[in-house]
Amino acid sequence: MDPTIFLWIGGALVVVAVVLGIILTISSQRSAEEKRLDAFVEAGIEIPDNDARSAAVTDWLSEKVEKTTWSDKVSKELAQADIKMKPGELILVTIASIVAVAVIGYVIGTKSILMAILGAVLGFFLPRIYIRSQRSRRLVRFNDQLSDMLSLMVNGLRAGFSTLQSMETVAKEMPTPISDEFRRVVQEVSLGVSTDKALDNLVRRIPSDDLDLVVTAMKVQREVGGNLAEILDTISHTIRERVRIKGEIRTLTAQMKYSARILALLPVGLTLAIYMINRDYMTILIAKESNTPFPCGILSLVLALVLVIVGYFVMDSFTNIEV
Repeated sequence: MDPTIFLWIGGALVVVAVVLGIILTISSQRSAEEKRLDAFVEAGIEIPDNDARSAAVTDWLSEKVEKTTWSDKVSKELAQADIKMKPGELILVTIASIVAVAVIGYVIGTKSILMAILGAVLGFFLPRIYIRSQRSRRLVRFNDQLSDMLSLMVNGLRAGFSTLQSMETVAKEMPTPISDEFRRVVQEVSLGVSTDKALDNLVRRIPSDDLDLVVTAMKVQREVGGNLAEILDTISHTIRERVRIKGEIRTLTAQMKYSARILALLPVGLTLAIYMINRDYMTILIAKESNTPFPCGILSLVLALVLVIVGYFVMDSFTNIEV
């Protein structure tokens, strides 16, 4: 194999590492005061941006897309995944991913334009796939901890704590991610945000039906009164049973989920492998015949890809069982 291939791959990886390192360094340099000020931004109070440590390019990109629906959606997904990144920084990461994966595909495919295009498409989706994966994992961990959090709050309320003191106990005693979210709620309330607004912000960051039920119960109790400890105890038992049933369902459906993924990726991976090993063999599919206006092989590949996608979603739908 040509040694320049390894130089191209190494160069692309170095570029990606440098870009990601700069962006992650900028994102991680947010002080505690800046995190507390985020509560005012979410509460609708305008605050001037005087953070001199932010990169000019990412600030400019974030400012350009700030008023768009895409920016709101991406900011919400980043908050739900607990990724300290701005929309402008995500754009730079996506560009770096596109360039790097396209270069790697071009080099591995022995200077194939088709492999470079496929690599660019894959690089475009990789950051979003990572964000959604982190969001899903964090949501599962949060839901698994929710019943224990309610038990801790119930014990605090029965011991004479107020609702805010009970949430502060959760922020101190529980592990992440539930402690981080309730610490954010306590900070927002301490900074003057109403409790209902802080709880609404919590539900916005954590799209959980169980959490929505808990927050609704707390808001209703604040308006009409009642024994909050008894209400949360009943909800805790319900959520605990739902978590148990969901765990059993995940165990029973894991084989079908991974089977769907493997069966969907196998033909795509095999096609790319054959294309890189014996390109002449694969070019027969995309070669245009003299008596046809369009290469029939391309139509066959498109039809096969559509059937693979349909088959994946059909198999995946069998594992989506609502509890």
